[in-house]
Amino acid sequence: MLLSKTKFQTNNSFDCEKSVHFKTVGETEKYILMTEKTESLGKLISVYGIAPAFLQRAVIVAVLSFFFFLAMLVVFSIRQNIGYFFLSTAFLAVYLLTMFGWLMMRKNILKIYENGLTYRKFTARWNEIEAVESSRKGAKLNFEIRKVKGGKITITESIHQVEQAVALIESKIKS
Repeated sequence: MLLSKTKFQTNNSFDCEKSVHFKTVGETEKYILMTEKTESLGKLISVYGIAPAFLQRAVIVAVLSFFFFLAMLVVFSIRQNIGYFFLSTAFLAVYLLTMFGWLMMRKNILKIYENGLTYRKFTARWNEIEAVESSRKGAKLNFEIRKVKGGKITITESIHQVEQAVALIESKIKS
């Protein structure tokens, strides 16, 4: 395990040191590169996380599947029928997949800075963004942000207040 000390400037203009533990040298380089990119974007203006409706769905599915998993285990121990064991295993699989999806969804955070934005591993300054396009597929609303050099991301309704965020992005691009 590697220990890296990184100096950074705080708002009250004192130099601080932060200790971060990394497993490999590659992780250290990625952290430093990402820190440099976000520092060059300026002050953080707003953060848009996961929409509450998506969180509620994940919680409801996880709680119900875990409850039914436990119930089927109790029924299996009482009735000794292998079908209940397979049913409890299926509910456990639903629970684990829901929790994995929820953990992956937590990374979907849109951060808007003075000079650019970050979303997952996508980082762009305002002058690097070529276009913001919206598309509607049925009831789903998607926004595609394209960079001049060819990178693009799609921001979906899973981001809380996505319309506000895109309006802010469009206003920053135009100014």
